[in-house]
Amino acid sequence: MFRIMAEFVESFETMSQVGTAVTVFGSARVQPDNPYYQMAQKLANELAQHGLALITGGGPGIMEAANRGAAEAKAKSVGLNIELPFEQKGNPYANVPLNFHYFFSRKVCFVKYSIGFVFMPGGFGTLDEFYEVITLVQTNRIPRYPLILMGHSYWDGLVRFMKNNLVKEGYIKSDDLDLVTITDDPHEATSIILDYLRRVGPPEVKPKILG
Repeated sequence: MFRIMAEFVESFETMSQVGTAVTVFGSARVQPDNPYYQMAQKLANELAQHGLALITGGGPGIMEAANRGAAEAKAKSVGLNIELPFEQKGNPYANVPLNFHYFFSRKVCFVKYSIGFVFMPGGFGTLDEFYEVITLVQTNRIPRYPLILMGHSYWDGLVRFMKNNLVKEGYIKSDDLDLVTITDDPHEATSIILDYLRRVGPPEVKPKILG
């Protein structure tokens, strides 16, 4: 219990100083020569040039790419690293590093301090984060932040599955899929997030995650 409390206290104190931020999720296994790595780096750099901080899971792959793009633009580049027995080691581009033992306290920080979410291709962890965030938006636990899926070739199949199964069987409403945007263009993703900020503005009080 005390370890959980300590994680929340330390992370909240640090993250409260970060400012308006966007979270980028994605695979830890992607190499720098992968087009998605380069896409994430470009996207993060463009967001950072507009004064936004970048938050990732702090590890290698896509997370490294996004932290790298933000750091190259001299922006705050947050890495919320998780202790795992394999793969996950902090990348050198996160200039605001935090370490977590528990997934759930780490997830709170992703959502509590972000006004937009970008999902690059990834594995179980990325899909878990995608469904977690879209559920929070769908159930009005957090505002209708931009949820952007980067990469048609990766995400189109999942969206078809949701249309052909979840919508068809009545498990979700058809307009629930309007909560996400799929694109291959980092500039379009940036524009969607900036448009949200222009319309709504940065939150004066960070939204709480309820229930």
